[in-house]
Parts: sequence; C-alpha cells; structure tokens
Amino acid sequence: MNLNEMRQKFYNALFDLLKNKREDNRSCLNKEEYTLRLQEVKIAKEKIGKISAKDYRYIRKYDVLTLNGKERLIKSISNDLESDVRYYVSNDELFDILHESHIAIGHGGRDRMIYELKTKYCNITKEIIMIYLSLCMHCEKKSSNPKRGLVSKPILHNAFNSRAQVDLIDMQSQSFNEFKFIMNYQDHLTKFVLLRPLKSKRAEEIAFNLIDIYTTFGAPAILHSDNGREFVNTIITELNVMWGNVKIVHGKPRHSQSQGSVERANRDVEDILATWMAENNSKDWPSGIKFVQFRKNRAFHSVRGDVWVSCKTWRCVEIVGFPFNETANLNQEEDIEDIDNILNGALNL
Repeated sequence: MNLNEMRQKFYNALFDLLKNKREDNRSCLNKEEYTLRLQEVKIAKEKIGKISAKDYRYIRKYDVLTLNGKERLIKSISNDLESDVRYYVSNDELFDILHESHIAIGHGGRDRMIYELKTKYCNITKEIIMIYLSLCMHCEKKSSNPKRGLVSKPILHNAFNSRAQVDLIDMQSQSFNEFKFIMNYQDHLTKFVLLRPLKSKRAEEIAFNLIDIYTTFGAPAILHSDNGREFVNTIITELNVMWGNVKIVHGKPRHSQSQGSVERANRDVEDILATWMAENNSKDWPSGIKFVQFRKNRAFHSVRGDVWVSCKTWRCVEIVGFPFNETANLNQEEDIEDIDNILNGALNL
C-alpha cells in the first residue's frame, strides 16, 4: 500500500468515525468549520462590554496566533496549564501530521504517538491515532513478530552509569562493507542506548568501541552481558590494557530473561532499523544505526514516563509550539528570531 492509498483509507475511516458522533461531541474540524471557528473567536475577543455565553466559551477555550502571515487556532494561553503553544488542526492536516510524527519516533506505538502529539496539538484524539496506526504496514509487520521472554527479576540500580549492559545483534545475514554485528550498549537506569557497527565479535573491537563511549560518558562500575562471564571478562581485560585507570567488574551471571530490558531494546533497534532501511531503500545499516539510536533514545518510555532526548531537538529549526508543516518557510536566522518573538509575546499575555 503506497502513501496515497494509506491517506485515502485513513480519511475513509475518519469519515466513518465522525458520522457516528454528535456534532457537539467532536474534536475534529473540517476546513470550513476551522475557518468559521477562527473567525468567531476573533469576533468574540474584539467585543467590548457584555458578551454572550457562546463568546465567553470561545474566549476561554481558544486563542488566535499569526505565524508567517497565516492565522492559526490555538488553545487559550491563559487557561492552558502547558507552557507551550498547542494548535488545533483541521481534518485535512491530520494525516500529514500523524505520518510525520510517526516516522520521527521510529514507528512507535500508541503511547509514544500520544506523548509526541499532545505537547503540540490539542484535538488529535487516541481514536484518530489508532486509525492511523492500523494502516501502517511497517507496524503491522512488527506486531506479527513473537515476543520473547519476560522479566523475572530486574536489576536494581539508583544512579546513572552505575550498571550497564553490552549485547550483540547478529546482522551476518545482512552484512554490509564487512560489518556483521551491532553492539548495543545500554545504561540500566535511564535505558539510554548507544549503538556501534562491528566487523567481528572479537573482544578487542568491542573494547575499542566501549573506550569511545566511556571517554564520553564515563565508565560504569559493573558491566553485564548475556553472552557469558568469559565474554565479559575478556572485554574487561582488554579495557584494562587500553585504559589502565578504569576499574570495571563483571555482573553476576543471570538468566537471559532477567535481562529483559536489553532484549526489548534489541527488538526495538531491529524494528526501527528495518523500517529505516525500507523507508530509505537502503541496505547501508551501519550508517542507519546512527538515526536508529536517535529515534530509540527520543522515544517515550512507558516505565520512566519521559524521554531521554527531548523531542524538540528532532528538527534543527523546530521551535517550541511551531507546527512542523510551517518549518518549510524558515530559511534564515532572522526568520527564527521573528517567530520566537511572536511566540514569546503570546506566552506572556
């Protein structure tokens, strides 16, 4: 199914959803309703003296913000507990917003989509998100993969970089430029992952890549691996040879199911990487894992209840509260400063 077919099916399903809802119980606005609502809000805000109950509701619920000469309907600044500007969108914008956000989070599921969208848009419901997700072919392929293993006994930790795990993802069936493995390094507390392409499973190569990580973030006190005690001991020996000042000990041997966190991270990495390769029509996964790492770390984590990498860093020119489909008009630093001044003025009302 190509993008146009997916778009058509989405709007057909959306039409079926909306026709069964009362008009006063719908968050969606078609283009005509959006324009009319925006004009009604402007009129209500310009009235002086006694206003109607309808005008009062509009003033409490909506505001109007002008960006790049285009008027946008937003959630009332004075009554919104969020610090960022949040936009109302019309139905014809929905698919592009959902599709762009879904790709940005590496084809994440419902919870990640909700987290991604709720900070910027205020009338995209869970029902609408589920319609989109049901049409994504990449997600359908992921959901058909069996889930392996359950967490039986979690590893306890209370500080960043106190414990870490190194694991290998076998890519020998898709080797590229002699790279055959992915090293997945994960901090247990934050679930932050770092990915490196490997040409072999030799301890020297793994240790070399770990040194690169440790000289950036610092070394953990304890290192775990599902590949066995001897494997970790060999790596630690190599690390001590390369960097005599660091002292790392191996963790207790554990059943692989007790290391469920990194196993789930491996599956996420494989799923996001497969999607990246399909989207870019590329077999160059050693280059792709840089983007996979970023998508993985910026995704909403249901246990932590947050993201490690702020979603606001995903686009270099993306500004807090600035809808993605408007960024095409930004070309110079002055453009960003103008938008910043508008948004800051709105938030200080």
